[in-house]
Amino acid sequence: MTFPATLLSEKVGQLMDWTGKRAVIRMNGEKFRRFVKAPPRNYSVVIMFTALQPQRQCGVCKQADEEYQILANSWRYSSAFTNKVFFATVDFDEGSDVFQMLNMNSAPSFIHFPAKGKPKKSDSYELQVRGFAAEQLARWVGDRTDVQIRVIRPPNYAGPLMLGFLLAVIGGLAYLRRNNLEFLYNKNVWAFSALCFCLIMTSGQMWNHIRGPPYAHKNPTTGQVSYIHGSSQAQFVAETHIVLLFNSAVTMGMVLLHEAATSDMDIGKRKIMCVAGIGLVMLFFSWLLSIFRAKYHGYPYSFLLS
Repeated sequence: MTFPATLLSEKVGQLMDWTGKRAVIRMNGEKFRRFVKAPPRNYSVVIMFTALQPQRQCGVCKQADEEYQILANSWRYSSAFTNKVFFATVDFDEGSDVFQMLNMNSAPSFIHFPAKGKPKKSDSYELQVRGFAAEQLARWVGDRTDVQIRVIRPPNYAGPLMLGFLLAVIGGLAYLRRNNLEFLYNKNVWAFSALCFCLIMTSGQMWNHIRGPPYAHKNPTTGQVSYIHGSSQAQFVAETHIVLLFNSAVTMGMVLLHEAATSDMDIGKRKIMCVAGIGLVMLFFSWLLSIFRAKYHGYPYSFLLS
């Protein structure tokens, strides 16, 4: 079955016109069926299925939409921009029939509709594994379409300003105490700073910075919120905060045990510190193992908690 070239050119022209006004094209059921499902089509369409209306209370959708907008704008204003790929979004409240057509029951989701044929399994973006950072989405789009997008983020001066403010405060304190800088040689201060740095790094904060995962996941069907990711290949931001808290508690328990064994306090206080230290280590280490067992299914070991 052949289609007139004018129909294809009209569709491409309309998509180019919409893209010229906004990088992400908003689609409903009618637009989806006409420009994505119905032939002819010699272009790919990447669609984010989302639920941005306030009553849906989808915080992850808002975060993912911000990254998606950055990706689409990077492509729109790129010198290599062509009509080979278009970016669109379908909101549940504007295109619930599309969600039903594709048997989708969660948001946000990203699907690539190739120029020829139907989407394959690899055309569905693994959000829980890769996260929704624009850079990760760009790599996925490049794998599916051979279109390489250089992500350009708007300048963010919050980080440099905060760093400058912190350095100014430190410099001011050092100047006020310029005649008494003995605190710089305080081993406890440096030990505490190093400990905080180690706890932050081992909790997975760097992974969050690179992958940009959601804070937590809310099941749109049941409303249940998950703070621990069920896979060992991904994590939520809330999960890193929980692990950070548990590691800090275990560390505090070890410090109390050390102080109980080496301090010059009376025996009664040392016993209290010892019991508190053992309690912290046993309880929070057991919770850490429980998280490990939840992510690495089949892990045979546990401690206190099953």
